[in-house]
Amino acid sequence: MKLIMFTDAAGTTRPGVIRGDEAVEIAGVSSIREVFEGGEAGMEAARLANGRAFALADVRLRAPIIPKKLIHTSGNFREHEDESKNVNWSHEIAPWIVFYQNVDAIIGPNEPIVHPTHLTKELDHELELAVVMAKGGSNLSEEEAADYIGGFLIFNDITARDIQRREMRSGVFSFCKSIETFCPLGPWIVTPDEVGDPHTLEMCLRVNGEIRQKSNSSRMAVTLQELIAHHSPMRYSPGDVLTTGTVSGVAGFREDAEKWYLKPGDVVECEIERVGIMSNPVISWEEAHGEPAPPFRSW
Repeated sequence: MKLIMFTDAAGTTRPGVIRGDEAVEIAGVSSIREVFEGGEAGMEAARLANGRAFALADVRLRAPIIPKKLIHTSGNFREHEDESKNVNWSHEIAPWIVFYQNVDAIIGPNEPIVHPTHLTKELDHELELAVVMAKGGSNLSEEEAADYIGGFLIFNDITARDIQRREMRSGVFSFCKSIETFCPLGPWIVTPDEVGDPHTLEMCLRVNGEIRQKSNSSRMAVTLQELIAHHSPMRYSPGDVLTTGTVSGVAGFREDAEKWYLKPGDVVECEIERVGIMSNPVISWEEAHGEPAPPFRSW
């Protein structure tokens, strides 16, 4: 089952499921997060969705969920740490790094990533598999963790590398990844029965059709069950999103990085096997806001 948020031709945004070439409304709830908050009854309502049906071609997909918490995992793919040595990165990318994302930065499929040229000259991409928590809970064992997986979706962890380097002088980073539009999430949530083993998924990110990141979820240093259990003392709420770390191939860890950073006019396409494809254009501040960007500010 693919869970979606979509906007119809009249401008109404509603939760639904994809059936064939239609988006079918889930009646009685206003968001996919409410579906997860409803527990088994919420998921049954989604499976039996009998609201209005709309042709997929006539609707606009939105970010499928706005969670209470979006929890980052960093350093899980050790290939990403290995590639950081190409540029003598300032800090070790250690496993088990945990931090939060600004949920107001979330955008959905086909929505633009706005390049804030007054803040950064080094806009980068990070392809990640993300997990939606099916229910609330804390202090979980690894054996319990699989029961908490409600679905999978794609996350593109957009990062301002120049800001990140300055933040990491103190060993902490957040702002560089939390700027408005820096959190593409989607295109839908795929339930575990359709994904199968999440540790066998091909992963690929393309910019203007050119492959930039390519790997497989089997290369995680730790399993999803280990990650879910490890982060669980923070307590999950239903619908929380947990990311699993990026793979190698980011622009910032190339020796000629300046040639590979994202710029207005680029189209970033993320693909994860059995999960889907999510595309987002990069646009200028002026295109987004109708006026030139403010003067550059070095953070």
